Amino acid sequence: MSLILKNVRAVDPQIGLDDVVSVRIEGDKIAEVGPQVAETESDTVRDLSGKVLVPGLVDIHVHLREPGQEYKEDIESGTRAAAAGGFTAVCCMPNTTPAIDNGAMVEAVKGIAAAKGHCRVHVAGCCTKGREGAAIAEMGDMVEHGAVAFTDDGCGVADAGAMRRVMDYANQFGKVVMSHCQDAGLVANGQVNEGVASTRLALAGWPAEGEEIQIARDILIANLTGTPLHIQHLTTARGLNIVREAKEKGVRVTCEVTPHHLFLNEEALDETYNTNFKVNPPLRTAADNDALVAGIVDGTVDCIVTDHAPHAKYEKDRPFELAPFGMTGIETSLALVLTQLVLTGVIDYARMVELMAVNPRAILGVEPVKIEAGSTADLTVFDPAAEWTVAADGFQSKSANSGFLGAYLTGKATDVYVGGAPTLVDGKIA
Repeated sequence: MSLILKNVRAVDPQIGLDDVVSVRIEGDKIAEVGPQVAETESDTVRDLSGKVLVPGLVDIHVHLREPGQEYKEDIESGTRAAAAGGFTAVCCMPNTTPAIDNGAMVEAVKGIAAAKGHCRVHVAGCCTKGREGAAIAEMGDMVEHGAVAFTDDGCGVADAGAMRRVMDYANQFGKVVMSHCQDAGLVANGQVNEGVASTRLALAGWPAEGEEIQIARDILIANLTGTPLHIQHLTTARGLNIVREAKEKGVRVTCEVTPHHLFLNEEALDETYNTNFKVNPPLRTAADNDALVAGIVDGTVDCIVTDHAPHAKYEKDRPFELAPFGMTGIETSLALVLTQLVLTGVIDYARMVELMAVNPRAILGVEPVKIEAGSTADLTVFDPAAEWTVAADGFQSKSANSGFLGAYLTGKATDVYVGGAPTLVDGKIA
C-alpha cells in the first residue's frame, strides 16, 4: 500500500523542480515523482490541488523547555506546535533545567521525543558546563549520543579563550558552534534597543554593539580554528555586514534571522509596555528590518528560524523589567514569511525553501531531503491562499506569548509528513 499525493505544485530548488506533480510514498521514502503515478485500490490517495509541496521545513532554533520548565512547554506540546506550523524537524536549545551538557541529557531528550514527538527533534548541546561560560561541556560524550551542534543559547560565551576551546573541540567532531552573541558587560540589564525605545519608555537600553562586538569576535575565532560558526538570531545591519564581509573572505560562517526581527521593530513598543515584544536580542530599528530583508534577498542570511520561546501567562503579565525575554513563533513563521516576503514578491518559493528547509539541514549536517525518488519522505504541504488571524486560543503550544497576536496572514500548513507518516492532515494534528 502506498500514499499518493497528487496534483500538487512541488517546489524544490535543489533539483530545479517547480511543477504540478504526483508523489508516491512507500514506507518512509519517496518512491516516485511524476506528472502522474499509477493508483491501485489499496493506495491512500490525497488530491492536493491548489496546494504547494516542499521539502519538510526545519527550525534550528526552538526552546522545548523540557526538562525542568514543562509548565511553559514540553517536547510533546512543542513538537505538536511545530507540526501545526508546518515543520518536520526542530533543533532544541540546551538551556533547560538542568542544562543539556552531557550525553545522558541528550539521550533523555531524544527518548522523550521518540515516544511523544510530532516531528523530528535534533538536540543541541551546551558549549560549557551548565552554560556558565567556564569549563567545557562533555562535547565528545554528547556527540557520541547524537548532539548535532553546540550552543550556550540564552547567553554568550563571554571568555574568548573558552570560546576558542569550544571551537577547537567542535571542529574535531565536525560540528557547528551556534553563537548567541551578547556581550554581557555591555548589555548589562538592558531591556529594549538602546535609542528611541529606551528613551521614550525610560527602560535600560541594549546597544546594538552588545551583539555586534561578539559577532566580530566569534568570526575571528572561527577563522583562527577553521570551525563552522553559526550566528544565532542576528538583528542589526552592521552585524549582517560583518557576516557578509567574513563570508567574502572565506570564513565558515552562517547566520539566521527570526520573523520578529524581520517584521517587528522598536516602534511596536509603546506606553502599554506589552511584554510579548520583550525579546532577546531586542527588537531593533526599521532600518535594521530593511537590512535583514536585503540580506535574505542577496543570500547573506542563510536561514529563518523562530527562537520559539514559550512562557507562562503569569510570567509575561509581570512588569516589563521583571518579565522574561522571548516570544512564541513556530506556528506563525511559515505564514509570516509567505505573507510578508513571498506573496509580496520579495522572494520566491524556491528561496523560501532554501531558507526554511535546505540550509537549516546543511548547517546541522543532517540528511538532506529532496522531492525525488529515494529521499526520506519528510514533506510539508501548505495552502498559499488560506487566510487567517493569529489568536491566543488558536495555538497548539502551551503558551501564547506571540508578538503577532491579531495579525491577518495568508498561507497556512495543511499537511505534514515525517518519514511518510502524517503528523498534520487537513490542518489537524494527526
